Amino acid sequence: MKKIYGFQWQINEYLSVCRLDGPTVKQQMKYALVHGKKKEAHKGAQGICPGCGATMISKCGEVKIHHWAHKGNRNCDHWWENETEWHRAWKGHFPEEWQEVVQFGENGEKHIADVKTKTGLVLEFQHSYLNPEERRSRNTFYPKLAWVVDGTRRLKDRSRFIKVIQEGSSLPIKDIRISCTDFPEESRILEEWVNCSVPVFFDFGEQERMWFLIPSSTLDRAYLVRIARDYFVTLCTNGSLEEVTGNITLLIHEYQNFLHKRNQMALNRRANQMLARKRTKYRRRRF
Repeated sequence: MKKIYGFQWQINEYLSVCRLDGPTVKQQMKYALVHGKKKEAHKGAQGICPGCGATMISKCGEVKIHHWAHKGNRNCDHWWENETEWHRAWKGHFPEEWQEVVQFGENGEKHIADVKTKTGLVLEFQHSYLNPEERRSRNTFYPKLAWVVDGTRRLKDRSRFIKVIQEGSSLPIKDIRISCTDFPEESRILEEWVNCSVPVFFDFGEQERMWFLIPSSTLDRAYLVRIARDYFVTLCTNGSLEEVTGNITLLIHEYQNFLHKRNQMALNRRANQMLARKRTKYRRRRF
């Protein structure tokens, strides 16, 4: 039975990567414009999509969360991920006017940000698998971006992540406890996000903490900092998240430079020692 479920999971993952099901799935959104104002879905209502201006109808059944959907099989933003309770819970931490904000690129490209704060920072809440190419496109499109990734989607993600953290080392730098692992590939969720160029926060459903993946991380070495969920929301709300994550990232850069210089000095010292031994040996032969 496990093999069957595993095979089905691989098919679903493949479809997600290739987006074969993307254009035919109705885009689910929390808000639509009703008489020019953002409104949540309620029975019998119609609205306008803030992204493309098309007609939206409310979906208020007993199974799925209440949402707006385009009339017909229309998906105006191929980056959009359908709403889950997890998405709604995260969006609910922020003011209504910050949620589902339409963003335009210099070339006219248009996308809907999950949350855009008063400082212009975009928060994208990612539940499903995201292929690296699309992630890089979003990192480029939004001038200031941070990801919040759902770590509860796969059953083993949290246990494998915690195992990697526990088997790693700790760097107490300026009163900040930074976890370091040289084997991020042993955690699937880490392996998927480790080369991201912007801040990533993993949410494993723990009320008291999240994990910040520092952008300096690579497959050779990943750096993470535990952060309280409420503190994260406060930093986003008061506009301090970029400063805090930037300072921590700078500390890691300084630490990496220190390691590089120390290793280079050790190599130079060994080279000098070998050269000195060769000179001594040569002198002995001459005399």
